[in-house]
Parts: sequence; structure tokens; C-alpha cells
Amino acid sequence: MAQVLEITTLRPAPGLTPEDFITANADIDDYLRRQPGFLWRRIAVRDDGTVVDVVAYDSMAHARAGASGITGEMGGSPVHDTIDQSTVDWQLTTVLHGVEAPTSPGAGV
Repeated sequence: MAQVLEITTLRPAPGLTPEDFITANADIDDYLRRQPGFLWRRIAVRDDGTVVDVVAYDSMAHARAGASGITGEMGGSPVHDTIDQSTVDWQLTTVLHGVEAPTSPGAGV
């Protein structure tokens, strides 16, 4: 199964932190869990304060549909006010290669 990653980098709005961005994402996380093909999401922060938000889907069609709802259906989410919109870089990309950690009895997240 091909995975598609929605990769967004951004800076928090002036006076806000990456943690403010994460807190404001509660409704977006709920939205993503309801989307067909949604696999997982990770939010990280670089040393310079840039937020890296990665969402994985099982197909390009599902990724496009899920992403369009962030500004459509979820356009009123408080998360949008936590972002310096001039810094947003958004892309969809297909995974070409992946490696998983080995599993062992009793291992878990």
C-alpha cells in the first residue's frame, strides 16, 4: 500500500509558541481521525521554532480530500489563528521507501 504524506511547515503567529499550535489542534485531530484513509499524524519542531506537521494517508485521493477539509469544513478551527500564514509551506508527496522497527513480544507504543 502506497502512503502519501501531507507535509506542512509553518511558524506560529507572533507571540505564540509551537505548543500553542498543538493545543489549538484538538478539533483538527478529531477531524483527521474521521477521515477515510487517515493513518497517523506527527508534529515536530525544529531548533529554529519551525513546526513540521506530517499527516499520512493511504492514497493520494484520501490525502487530497482530508487536506481540503482543513480549510473547508474546519475553516473555523482556532488552529488557523495560531499560524503565521505567510510562512506556510504545504505539499503532498508519495512515499517511495520505508523501514519499520522490528517487533518483539511485549513491545508496544
